[in-house]
Amino acid sequence: MKILVTGDRGYIGAVMVPTLLGEGHAVFGLDCYWFEQCAFGELRTAIPKKQKDIRDLNGSDLEGFDAVVHLAGLSNDPLGDLNPAVTYEINHVASVRLARLAKENGVQRFIFSSSCSIYGAAGEDGVLTEEAELHPVTAYARAKALVEEDVAKLGDSSFSPTFLRNATAYGMSPMLRFDLVLNNLVAWAVTTGRIRIKSDGTPWRPIVHVEDICRAFVAVLNAPRELIHCEAFNVGTTDENYRIRDLANIVHEIVPDCRVDYAKDGGPDKRCYRVDFGKLAKRFPTFKPLWNARKGARQVYDAIRAVGLRINDFEGSRYQRISHIRHLINKKCLDGNLRWIESVGTDGRRLQTVA
Repeated sequence: MKILVTGDRGYIGAVMVPTLLGEGHAVFGLDCYWFEQCAFGELRTAIPKKQKDIRDLNGSDLEGFDAVVHLAGLSNDPLGDLNPAVTYEINHVASVRLARLAKENGVQRFIFSSSCSIYGAAGEDGVLTEEAELHPVTAYARAKALVEEDVAKLGDSSFSPTFLRNATAYGMSPMLRFDLVLNNLVAWAVTTGRIRIKSDGTPWRPIVHVEDICRAFVAVLNAPRELIHCEAFNVGTTDENYRIRDLANIVHEIVPDCRVDYAKDGGPDKRCYRVDFGKLAKRFPTFKPLWNARKGARQVYDAIRAVGLRINDFEGSRYQRISHIRHLINKKCLDGNLRWIESVGTDGRRLQTVA
């Protein structure tokens, strides 16, 4: 297939592109380049790409593609809550418009990167399937739920959307993030000797390695249309649901000479949900996730040690998405609507390098 990957320069996108190329697909990238200064490693894969805000797309941007893998957007709850109106503008309105443009220009498949966070404040009410009632509690999660609802209405005999509700991601990427729970716990343990938990540790989270997310997208792209048309799939494995304190204990076993600290003001986190991933396993029996929390924590631990990461690095604007966006706003590189202010060169790249 000829595939457009939006957000190809992001945490998942930087792993998605080589995964798709490895399957023999022709891959093209589209990204607004907010996080160019945030690389942990080198993005070795050269593909045709375009720098463009998804709010500004037109029909010509979608011509000739067989599929769209839509990853672009404000990427987590704190960043989504920075300006909820802009979050809805980008993550909801622009995403639905992208799907509509794709349909109008002959794109047959639209794979949307949704999130298990749409289950939100489910509490201890069992393990949730794709049929569960949604209880999103953040702008980010609510926007994901709205995209699923609106894009599903576009599905017909010529346009087939699929919604992949990823568990919380972890693991290595050239565009590494340390604002993801397992990555964050490992980074704290290595750089400070403390595993810092910001809640009381009781909330449940399902987690999944970024490479397994990408492999799930491949499975959907390769599947017969009747298996995936207008369907939602939870992406992960059922035995990878953990309480935050259990993740901390895994990290404690891997990182020598560290201890677990609970924040003094840490209370219950409203975001609490356990998820059932049986539908994905049943529909795609050959898809077997390759990672688990222990193996992934070890991978992140080894990578952090190899580069000598310090606390100021991972808690700063390079690896924390909301900190980086605030940095760009303070430097007058982005305006309040998260649009670039400085000039663009003829090659589409930023003329100004952000310090």
